[in-house]
Amino acid sequence: MLKVMVVEDDEQIRMILGKMIEKSEGCQVVASCGNFAAAISEFIKNRPQVVFMDIDLGGESGLDCAKAITEVDPKVKIVFATAHSEYMANAFEIYAFDYLVKPFDLERITKTLSRIKSMSEPQEQEIPSAKADTSFDKLVIRGKEEINLIDTEDIIMVERTDGMCRIVTREEIFLTATSLSSIQEKLDPDKFMRCHKSYIVRTDAIKKLEVYGRWTYTVTLKDTNETALMTSDKYNEMKQKLVF
Repeated sequence: MLKVMVVEDDEQIRMILGKMIEKSEGCQVVASCGNFAAAISEFIKNRPQVVFMDIDLGGESGLDCAKAITEVDPKVKIVFATAHSEYMANAFEIYAFDYLVKPFDLERITKTLSRIKSMSEPQEQEIPSAKADTSFDKLVIRGKEEINLIDTEDIIMVERTDGMCRIVTREEIFLTATSLSSIQEKLDPDKFMRCHKSYIVRTDAIKKLEVYGRWTYTVTLKDTNETALMTSDKYNEMKQKLVF
């Protein structure tokens, strides 16, 4: 059973949202509250796996409340459910799983909960494990005059050059001052590889490797004319995971 908490200052909306959540099979609302202090208290007491959080809690910040909750349990899935779409970028910066804008749609809520359940169920069967889930569906990149939310599924490679990172997707290229290591932390290590000190590539986008030097290969990638570099150590590491 997936345990869910609802944090919403409007009592009527709180009740409606709770009923919509419980219509999703295998979900139970274990706590429902309307302010910051109650949210922290109820979270510690009930330990829900998912929190539906409003941005504006009667003048208090839902973003700050979500940050406090993730400090208690970094694995909790935060779903922002709010009328304030302009806070989306800030929400994803604190690792929001999803962002729903009022009025809520039952099908959309069910889809979000189904995604969470599909992620949670295999993990519950594992013997204490392996790695923490530190990957994200979205990468938030701040430019000089805009904030871009990039689907990680669209990223082909990332290159560090001239003090900037170039994020190459199927459609366009984004520039950011964020370090390559910081970007790597937000990408799924099962899908992305730090193949060189200056490059991260999506492993299933690799099309061809060519000898570039004694210890280096040039990487040709699908869906782009861009190329990357790969060290021989990383090539050997990749060979162990793939059939050659």
